[in-house]
Amino acid sequence: MELSIDYLVSLSDAWLPLVVKYGAQIALALLTLVVGWWLINRLTGKVGALLQRRQVDPTLHGFVGSLAAIALKAMLLISVASMAGVETASFIAMIGAAGLAVGLALQGSLSNFAGGVLILLFRPFRVGDWIEAQGVSGSVAGIQIFHTTLKTGDNKTVIVPNGSLSNGIITNYSREATRRADINIGIDYNSDIKRAREVLLGLAQDARVLRDPEPAVFVTALADSTVNLSLRVWVATGDFWPVTFEFTELAKERLTAAGIEIPFPQRVLHVRQAPAL
Repeated sequence: MELSIDYLVSLSDAWLPLVVKYGAQIALALLTLVVGWWLINRLTGKVGALLQRRQVDPTLHGFVGSLAAIALKAMLLISVASMAGVETASFIAMIGAAGLAVGLALQGSLSNFAGGVLILLFRPFRVGDWIEAQGVSGSVAGIQIFHTTLKTGDNKTVIVPNGSLSNGIITNYSREATRRADINIGIDYNSDIKRAREVLLGLAQDARVLRDPEPAVFVTALADSTVNLSLRVWVATGDFWPVTFEFTELAKERLTAAGIEIPFPQRVLHVRQAPAL
C-alpha cells in the first residue's frame, strides 16, 4: 500500500509539471480557436454586407465570403496547432508545395478567375452594355467567374476569357448617357461651303439632338476629290445609331436638293504632246 502511494506521488511529481505546462497551452489554444472562429464568422459577414452595399454581383457575395472564410480558418487552425505544441513547419511547407503545384497546373484558369473577380468588383461594364474588347464588340449578355459572354450585332455569341479581358483595353459605349454622332460627307470643290453648312445644320433641328453641346459643322479635310465636312451632334446614347444612319441618308438627299454635288473620286490627267521631230 505504501509502495503504491509512493508510486502515485512520484508519478504525480513527474506528470504534474507537464500537465500544468501543456494543459495551459492547450487551454489557450482552444480559447484562441473559439474566439478566432467567432471573429472570422463576423468578419466574413461584414465582407458580404460591404459587397452588397457596393452593389457587387450577388453571385460573388457567397463566393468571396466562403473563400475568405476558408483561408482565414486554415490560418487559424495552423496557428492553434502551433500554440498547442504541434510542429507545423513541415505541414506549412507541404501546403505551400501543393499550392504551387496546383497554381502552375491551373495558371490559365486562375488568371481567368482573378480577372472575373476584378470585373465583378470594379464593374468596368455591366450586363446590357455594348463594349469592344479583344477585337470583338457586342452587348454583354452575362458575366461569369471565368468568362464573359457577348452578343454581337449579327447575333453571334462570343465567349471572352476574363483573364485577357481584365488585362486588355475595354471600350464601353454604354457607360455615358450621351454620345457624339459624326456625320461625315464630302462635297465638290466648286460647292458653297457656307450653304452646305446651313443644310447640314438644318438636320440638327431634330428633337433627338441635344442643344448643349451645340451642333456644329467643321471642314475636316481637303481631300483629293472633295472638301470633307463633319456634322457633329450630341444625342442620348440610345439614339446614337438611329441618328447616325438617318442623318447620313438625309444629308445626301438635302445636299443634292440644294444643288450641292457629292462627287465620286476623280483624277485629272494632263496630256502633253511631244514636239514633232
